[in-house]
Amino acid sequence: MNYKKLTRIKFLTVCVITLLISCNPAKKQNGSMGNELTELNARLNKGWNTWNTRSVLSHVLLPECFSINLQLVNHQTRDTLKEALIGRGDSGTKERVIPGPHAYDGSFTELVVEWQDISIRVQSAVVNNEMFMLISPIRHSAGDTLLLDPQMLWGRKGEISIKDNSIHAGTINGTTVLSIVAGQFKVTANNIKFSLAEPIAITSGVAKPEKEIVEIINKAGAKFAALKSAYPKTPEEVDALQTVLAWNTIFDPGNGRVISPVSRTWSVPSGGWVLFDWDTYFAAYMLSLDNKDLAYANAIAITKEITKKGFIPNNSQPGHKSEDRSEPQVGALVVREIFRKYQEKWFLEEVFNELLSWNRWRATNRDIDGYLVYGSDPYDYGNSKFRSATQSGKIKAAKWESGMDNSPMWDDAVFDTTSHRMLLADVGLMSLYINDCQNLSEIAAVLGKKVIVKELALRGTKYSEKLKTLWNEEFGLYLNKDLVTGKFSYRLSPTLFYPLLAKVPDQRQAERMIKEHYFNPREFWGEFILPTIARNDPTYKDNKYWRGRIWAPVNFLVYMGLRNYNLPDARIDMVEKSKNLLLKSWLGKKHVYENYNAETGQGDDAGSWSDEFYHWGALLGFIGIMEKGYVPSPQLPIKVEE
Repeated sequence: MNYKKLTRIKFLTVCVITLLISCNPAKKQNGSMGNELTELNARLNKGWNTWNTRSVLSHVLLPECFSINLQLVNHQTRDTLKEALIGRGDSGTKERVIPGPHAYDGSFTELVVEWQDISIRVQSAVVNNEMFMLISPIRHSAGDTLLLDPQMLWGRKGEISIKDNSIHAGTINGTTVLSIVAGQFKVTANNIKFSLAEPIAITSGVAKPEKEIVEIINKAGAKFAALKSAYPKTPEEVDALQTVLAWNTIFDPGNGRVISPVSRTWSVPSGGWVLFDWDTYFAAYMLSLDNKDLAYANAIAITKEITKKGFIPNNSQPGHKSEDRSEPQVGALVVREIFRKYQEKWFLEEVFNELLSWNRWRATNRDIDGYLVYGSDPYDYGNSKFRSATQSGKIKAAKWESGMDNSPMWDDAVFDTTSHRMLLADVGLMSLYINDCQNLSEIAAVLGKKVIVKELALRGTKYSEKLKTLWNEEFGLYLNKDLVTGKFSYRLSPTLFYPLLAKVPDQRQAERMIKEHYFNPREFWGEFILPTIARNDPTYKDNKYWRGRIWAPVNFLVYMGLRNYNLPDARIDMVEKSKNLLLKSWLGKKHVYENYNAETGQGDDAGSWSDEFYHWGALLGFIGIMEKGYVPSPQLPIKVEE
């Protein structure tokens, strides 16, 4: 039977126009896209993979945008699980997805779905652009079924027909055929209904026996597992990192790009995707471990979201971009490190102008008497209902610019409602900015921009000297400073260790910071480290978001700073304790949390305040991966050709 019919002429015309407009990679903001980026997107935007952000049970063929969507039907409740996401369940009323291995290119995937007393394992393999899928029932009741719903996604046009035991999808690139080679099924009006009484096997291209499909899938799984043998010192950390990043990599049809948002549960209600500033740069850094294309794609994607005012926004999603505020400045750091591994100058050229604009914007717009502060510039957001827009110009949005939304560091800060700035000199912000100047200066040197090298060096030196005035010799730590009273703030956060990243402290100061505060059990030391507010702060017990919980990016940035000094004990402990925190949840539930309890190490005790499958949690493992030498040392300078 046929459905979604179009006349052949209309069909081909609409397909050509739609694919040219929507599937082609987005253009650069300033001019046409370079050949390298065009080729990069062409490599990524093709083949079978779990591209559909709405469901991990949807396998899509790009660029055709033809999908097969798996759905579960409980015959007793008559409920249908139409879409499945990782980290949305464990509640009894929603699905629980246990993520298995997932090759970035879709050559092998595996997961288990549990929902309403039904459990299935779904495995897939792609060989020479042919897809093989095996669905194995684990638990079910008589009468429970699985629906296979073929669709053309994202407004792409196509002619789909179901004939006997095969599905035919006519697209601009020809006809794709899926053959059912195992399973009990019947064809309905728009889909195929399978019994869960026995395994289901499906293949594209030439039909093959079920036994051969099983062998192909097992071989693909073994091949992917063998790739991880390259990391014998950190097998579980690499497994967690690759799994959370691969399952969260999706296709953005509006911009024709492959990106890796923080999680699907964040992306779906945001219109299909949402890119946060430092989150996405960190994802790019982790992806650089073994996937150059995805590392480039994500670093470029967030950089190209630059606002008209010239800064990388706090967040960007369909229909909204935070035009009032940015987030922590880690772009140049990540871009520098990706370049040091792959040594391709076109990548630097692709993002340099935007990173330089961002650097200049910060100094121009967030400086008060030589100190850097957080702020939020009000703007005309029209009829937007996005909370991110309606808070612009207010203290809440200024706090969001820090990336540490509800940190107690800001509880006592004065907010100037005229300048829309928090009147608090921020140690962490200044340290990251100095580091940005240092990294961007090195990038400028590689590109032969000598005048800009000097500009950045001067700016880095200026703020380094100003940061030194925030050192409290009596207390042995750099402290934030109230710019109204001129007094130091003693709300202690791990961001006060960020000067190590900027290389501002001398060795004596660094040793005091670590001995008196890092290893201080009243402040940051413990079985699990580092809480985002000192343990002796009254708000530590709140255990809500940035009020006392442990966040992987903070540990990661402190670790990067520790590498700049002779602080071996602190460095070793950071590696081991971060790994232990990650694996506590990964080895059991296969969860990578957004944040963790600083007392118990749990990630699932904060409800919706801690996403269960958020990719930057894997930074806890990336620390160890770096320490074991699988990532080039950030301490080595970039070689600049004369």
